Amino acid sequence: MPRTQPLIEARQLGVRLGGETIIRNVNLSVFDGQIVTLIGPNGAGKSTLIKTLLGVHRVSEGQLTLAPSLTIGYMPQRISIDDSLPLSVYRLMTLTHRAARTAVIDALRLTDVPHLIDRPVQQLSGGEFQRVMLARALLKQPDVLVLDEPVQGVDFNGEVELYRLIQRIRDERGCAILMVSHDLHLVMAATDEVVCLNGHVCCTGAPETITRQPEFTQLFGHKHADALAFYSHHHDHNHSLAEQGGHLHD
Repeated sequence: MPRTQPLIEARQLGVRLGGETIIRNVNLSVFDGQIVTLIGPNGAGKSTLIKTLLGVHRVSEGQLTLAPSLTIGYMPQRISIDDSLPLSVYRLMTLTHRAARTAVIDALRLTDVPHLIDRPVQQLSGGEFQRVMLARALLKQPDVLVLDEPVQGVDFNGEVELYRLIQRIRDERGCAILMVSHDLHLVMAATDEVVCLNGHVCCTGAPETITRQPEFTQLFGHKHADALAFYSHHHDHNHSLAEQGGHLHD
């Protein structure tokens, strides 16, 4: 039975690092089966918020509440692997979480790449690597998936497929998903709630409503707001490469 209380809840959350306030007055709730996407400009504090939810950074003010026995699977924004280091997909999957080979195969099957289990990581394409990292986050069978720029380093067609995969995982497993993204044109079709962050929460709401909020327009401009408002109502068909949207880089 789905939980009626949030899995993650932040109230007036603030974080200071090195004597500087990075985020303040952040209110955020993530429920079972919900996809929540954090957007915002460079330096908005998105990764800081994610790392605070994961316990990497300490809460400086406000309150952060996690559901009892909550399990979080985390897919980081970047991971650097030395080209000279012999590392298979199986070894990467189990570096920080011990698991049987059968469990690793099951996780890789969720992202459609079980055949890559013995492939050297250095030989993976960008899309394959992101699918492996997503499977790695799923290995713990999490209640919440936290994805920091999950389509980074992937071409446009790969981005579309990865967002569809993320939706499918949510639908099949019922887990909540909190992700950071700047691919606004695509994320409007792959999320339930958008949270716009710029040191604080500027605006929040469903994709079809957030683009009409003045705070969104002020932050991203009329051009993006108009394009995204159109896209959010016309995302149920395939797009050609000529129709692909731009990115707001983090």
